[in-house]
Amino acid sequence: EPLSWETRMSIALGVAKGLAFLHSSEKQVIYRDFKAANILLDANYNAKLSDFGLAKLGPSGENSHVTTRIVGTYGYAAPEYVATGHLYVNSDVYGFGVVLLEMLTGLRALDVDRPNGQQKLVDWAKPYLSSKRRLRTIMDRRLEDRYSLKAAFELAQL
Repeated sequence: EPLSWETRMSIALGVAKGLAFLHSSEKQVIYRDFKAANILLDANYNAKLSDFGLAKLGPSGENSHVTTRIVGTYGYAAPEYVATGHLYVNSDVYGFGVVLLEMLTGLRALDVDRPNGQQKLVDWAKPYLSSKRRLRTIMDRRLEDRYSLKAAFELAQL
């Protein structure tokens, strides 16, 4: 049984609150490997973040980023982090966006069994996020139109 739209949005909100907590503390924590598999759900579908093995303390003083060896899960890592090794708090925000896209489409961030050009979810889905009409074509069919297209579009704009 697929998760309902309401449950998915509740999970997304819980995850957002967890990331906001990590990012807003005096000593910011950058998750560094944020992905769907690291979101645990209790019996009531309350989201809990797990696996902080790659987490890193954020920048301090006037620094905007931390330079580090590139680690994480392909498909979730922010492009600027992969390109430069510079880790920003916003690097986690990119991973959160990928998870939101998974919730919208019901597809995995990376799936080598999909046709070429569709294997990396972000690259494939990006052109569909610009209008409600196009977004509707990639929404998880298991939701059977039981969702707010307006809310889905607002989520896609994040």
